Amino acid sequence: MSSERFKIGILTLSDKGARGERVDESGPLLSQMVAALGDVVRYQVIADDADTLVMMLTRWIDDLHLDLILTTGGTGLSPRDLTPQATESILDYQIPGMAEAMRAASLVKTPHAMLSRALVGVRKQSLIINLPGSPKGAGENFSVLLPVLPHALEKLKGDPSDCAVEP
Repeated sequence: MSSERFKIGILTLSDKGARGERVDESGPLLSQMVAALGDVVRYQVIADDADTLVMMLTRWIDDLHLDLILTTGGTGLSPRDLTPQATESILDYQIPGMAEAMRAASLVKTPHAMLSRALVGVRKQSLIINLPGSPKGAGENFSVLLPVLPHALEKLKGDPSDCAVEP
């Protein structure tokens, strides 16, 4: 395993947060959770707007070459919840097992987990993970993925080592 620290971005989607009517708690929580994995080099709160999200994701990946982007918010069923559609539009491919793992773990805690449309995918060599907007949901979902993230990010960056070899 590499000792490289990854470049991470956290993007909170919240109309109220963008207007200053709500303090973002999920973004700072996720920032703490990724501290051992890498450095949060970009953090922003934006309105629930698909065009803005697409612009931010493509800029953070194509121009800034972030390794991991965590989005929080906009994964439910309300008319303004557009995060999955916007994210999907710029992906090279999805990693359904990661999204399924989050939903499966959440389903043990709440039947509402089956309403999540969060997805995980790759654009170029960057991993994008959609997470719920609530701090509790974001933290619980992200904790499910933390054990596999170093391996996933190293593979995306071209690590040639054999996946089947045990340390």
